[in-house]
Amino acid sequence: MFDNLTDKLNVAFKKLKGHGKLTEKNIEAGLKDVRLALLEADVHYKVVKDLVAAIRERAIGQEVLDSLTPGHQVVKIVNEELTRLMGSTHEALCLTGRQPVAVMLVGLQGSGKTTTAGKLAKFLMSQHRRPYLVPADPYRPAAIEQLKKIGNQVGAEVFPATQDMDPVDICRDALQLAHQMGVDTLLIDTAGRLHIDEALMAELRRIKETVHPSDILLVADAMTGQDAVNMARAFNDDLDIGGVILTKMEGDARGGAAISIKAVSSKPIKFIGVGEKLDALEPFHPDRMASRVLGMGDILSLIEKAQTSIDEKKALELEEKLRKSQFTLEDFRDQMIQIRRMGPLEDLLAMIPGMGKLKQLKQLKVDDGEFVRITAMIDSMTVEERRKHNIINASRRKRIARGSGTTVQEVNQLLKSYVQVQKMIKKLNKSGLRSLGRGMLPF
Repeated sequence: MFDNLTDKLNVAFKKLKGHGKLTEKNIEAGLKDVRLALLEADVHYKVVKDLVAAIRERAIGQEVLDSLTPGHQVVKIVNEELTRLMGSTHEALCLTGRQPVAVMLVGLQGSGKTTTAGKLAKFLMSQHRRPYLVPADPYRPAAIEQLKKIGNQVGAEVFPATQDMDPVDICRDALQLAHQMGVDTLLIDTAGRLHIDEALMAELRRIKETVHPSDILLVADAMTGQDAVNMARAFNDDLDIGGVILTKMEGDARGGAAISIKAVSSKPIKFIGVGEKLDALEPFHPDRMASRVLGMGDILSLIEKAQTSIDEKKALELEEKLRKSQFTLEDFRDQMIQIRRMGPLEDLLAMIPGMGKLKQLKQLKVDDGEFVRITAMIDSMTVEERRKHNIINASRRKRIARGSGTTVQEVNQLLKSYVQVQKMIKKLNKSGLRSLGRGMLPF
């Protein structure tokens, strides 16, 4: 996410930080680099023009020129202006009004509306709401079946629509049934088209007039860049949308859409999709996103991921074991599983301030299968072996390798890594660092 833009901005900032005292000439040269970096990232040209002007106005003044660290001060200004441009604060999903409230998901075909409906249902369930998925796309083959399958995966109920029903009738009937069922939120997966046309907009307006949604969210593919921005403006002009969900953000190395949408359409980004899994949906926070763009990390989002993914009871038990240096292979496996739930390891490391700038991290591609193999090896051990790794001799290693479908070398590497973790725990305990952070592997 934002890799290309982050790299180019960091080159520009490095030049500015290299000057002990900045002049207007230095700042103009730096701003030229910033401008080029933003344009190459597919940020809307008018947005770039306004952003650079705002940065220039603040940078060529006492705030920077009289600063003891002028280069860092410019970075601070860019961070603040980027945050302001993207909306300053997080805007939550609007769920006000008489229950059940309805939320419409709109957009073109291929933007990921149906999958996003499932992700949003899972998110709402974590907020103690009871969502009801409504498949209002009878045109696309298997669209209704796809939403039913996703509903089963997340544990949300799905309205039993059929392909011979009219989309407006589907939404009206779903609303009536929702009243009887006691659900509180309808998530309406509307039909898309290959392009915006009057037939699509007329149908969406009819659905809007029927269910009176509390929020309308445009689902747009971040990787389409300015097409996503233009689509946000078009859908807003016709439907007065409440906000945008940008999908496929994990594959967007430029980031132009995320930076431009609020300024161009006046509507906020409310969520971003950051992966294919049904829990890969994050609330959009402009300040945190600005930090990511500038390579400063996003520690708050990392903490939130840990809080939602980690079992607190197990974390407390682990903390007690760490204090007593009783960290077993079973604990090692359980921690692997909990970290895996939080998402790709390289993405988690990139959220730590400073880590995103490391060249080694950019080259890091953790094989998700490695977690599976480690779990399989530990599961193939006896209970006694998991708790007393010293008894695992050559013949036992061969048996574990056969049972887990791995090699003896992989079993040896696992045990070596585990021993290193144990040594680190003992060192930390001796130095008085009694708590290693709840629920996180100590390495």
